[in-house]
Amino acid sequence: MSARRSGKSVSRIKTGSFERRLSLTRAGLYAGGRMASHMATNWFSNKEKREKKHRAMLSSQARFLVDELGQLKGSVVKIGQVMALYGEHFLPEEVTEALHTLEDQTTSLEWPAIEKVLKEELGAGRLAELDVDPEPIGAASLGQVHRAVRRSDGLELVLKVQYPGVADAVDSDLNAVAQLLKIARLVSFGPEFNDWLEEVREMMHREVDYRLEARTTEKFRDMLAADPRFIVPRVLQEFSTAHVIASTYEHGHAVSSGPVRELPLARRTALGEAALELFFRELFVWGEIQTDPNFGNYRIRIAGEEGEDRGYDRIVLLDFGAVQSYSDEFLDPVRQMIQASYENDLDAVIEGGVKLRFMSRDWPRDVLETFGAVCMSVLEPLSRNQDQWPDYAVNVHGQYRWKQSDLPSRVARQAARSAISRYFRVPPKEFVFLNRKLIGVYTFIAVLHSEFNGEPLLRKYLYGEDASATSQSTKA
Repeated sequence: MSARRSGKSVSRIKTGSFERRLSLTRAGLYAGGRMASHMATNWFSNKEKREKKHRAMLSSQARFLVDELGQLKGSVVKIGQVMALYGEHFLPEEVTEALHTLEDQTTSLEWPAIEKVLKEELGAGRLAELDVDPEPIGAASLGQVHRAVRRSDGLELVLKVQYPGVADAVDSDLNAVAQLLKIARLVSFGPEFNDWLEEVREMMHREVDYRLEARTTEKFRDMLAADPRFIVPRVLQEFSTAHVIASTYEHGHAVSSGPVRELPLARRTALGEAALELFFRELFVWGEIQTDPNFGNYRIRIAGEEGEDRGYDRIVLLDFGAVQSYSDEFLDPVRQMIQASYENDLDAVIEGGVKLRFMSRDWPRDVLETFGAVCMSVLEPLSRNQDQWPDYAVNVHGQYRWKQSDLPSRVARQAARSAISRYFRVPPKEFVFLNRKLIGVYTFIAVLHSEFNGEPLLRKYLYGEDASATSQSTKA
């Protein structure tokens, strides 16, 4: 969620299925008519001009539809945001680019409407135990967050309040958005797209299941209780319901904020190591992964600030609504590919890709080897073959420079230069979300400008070896 804000607010959100479907159907029919007209008039242009005009039309269509989605708010906006993050394999680039603009639309609901929800959910007596700030500190597509103080002891907490009606509108909204994309001729329906759409549906239902999120928050709090590098808010069950989550207020700075950037390199590096190890625990130990890479889900608590007397910096983990549980049936081939990449075993990497169904034994051998090499290059910061690192990705002490390495762009260019795009299969839906998580972890570490080699940490989780380079604290 966004930080304290004074932006636009509305008195209500359209959640009636008929009202929303009518708006989306009108938009889809209008967009579909525009696309049909464009295709008719574009038929007689040469190939190059047709392609250029078609891409321009796609951009125009996408911007128009995003404007329509943004006006409806609620789960429609969240669906669009999820599609922007995870739809690169299914949607045209112009569509995902336009959908990303929904992330900036954080109109809040006016206080009288939120107060009504709180009274209905908590009861007037329970709500009277709290002094709630009417101004939200964060607003998102499904709800908003308000600070509060428990009158009896002054405990600071936050209330995450779900907008009324959004949970009931998830299915109808998702169906309407999918139909809109189809009518507007922005996507081709097929088994792979339908599977992905169902995964988005499951994710949306998890996002609006606040009781599940409260349990997951407490579960992560228990799992990380012995690791002082992390802070997970404590859920207050007496103020939590199906549509409200109350938890302790945990202060901290945004990951990209000035105070965090000004920390010494050693401290920023320790925070990066902590983030990488958290991902390894999720992947290798727990099988439960926070798949939302939004930086708003993290804060950095700097040692010594606001009465913090601990001697190290800590990562505050917020919002567990996008945590997904993965089966070993899926994770084992992923772990196999990671271990094979580390051991430079190209055949085993390819075998893992075949098991995950985005490579095929029917492909030419050179294509399989190229695809496997691209997969292996993703693990460059974790490699033991450090002599293959680019000079600009290594500091004078031989440590990997995550920001300067420009790894994601280099991997993308490597894939684009090869012929694998002609053979590439849409990966299983689970892999799409896991891949986005990995990119998020890399980006988190890069934004911190951390400089360290990830190999000791990876060996710890691959072989159970002690990661001597890793500390249990981010010492100040």
